[in-house]
Amino acid sequence: MNDYTAERTTMVDCQIRPSDVTDFSIIAAMLEIPREKFVGESQVPLAYIDEDLPLDVSAESNPRYLMEPASFARLLQLAEIQRGAIVLDVGCGTGYSTAVLASLCSSVVALEQDEKLAAKAAGILSELEIDNAVVVTGPLANGYAKEGPFDVIFVGGAVGQIPENLIDQLKDGGRLVAVEGTGNSGRATLYNRDNGSFCKLSYFNCSVWPLPGFEKQAAFEF
Repeated sequence: MNDYTAERTTMVDCQIRPSDVTDFSIIAAMLEIPREKFVGESQVPLAYIDEDLPLDVSAESNPRYLMEPASFARLLQLAEIQRGAIVLDVGCGTGYSTAVLASLCSSVVALEQDEKLAAKAAGILSELEIDNAVVVTGPLANGYAKEGPFDVIFVGGAVGQIPENLIDQLKDGGRLVAVEGTGNSGRATLYNRDNGSFCKLSYFNCSVWPLPGFEKQAAFEF
């Protein structure tokens, strides 16, 4: 049976490193975590290609995807996750992002609103004996305040806007990473919380699939 070690190495050497990801802890995690475990059987041979992969266990009408490796790694690096951090993983899907995050920080709260995806994620994380992560269910845009505040909030998909209640779940000095905008207009965005206020910085273009519940509200016009 293929253990996909060679495929993980190729992914890192041909996708992650050329994308200017230099954080060794991220590289080590992506060399270790078996990405093929987190996709459906039909997608296993494609688990390490540089494309988003559909998660076919979702019960929602909105399709959900496993983010392509390079975009995922660049967003992780932008978050600057410290070893002692408590992280909220918003839209964990089947749990791949959670597994990688768990290797970078102290603990992860993995939030998923699709119950079938949440159950799949919990099962895989248990199988891999990842014991510093817990999967919880609820609307993604609401975050999970009762386990906060968080050092880092990682939003695993494109959003129209970030609601203030989610930023409010950051600790002072905390960081939230998301992709704002869809398609080729998507931009990797970092929110920093400082003394009760926050600043927003835009970094690089990043095209990933959207998460449900973060649609931009139409502005009222006279």
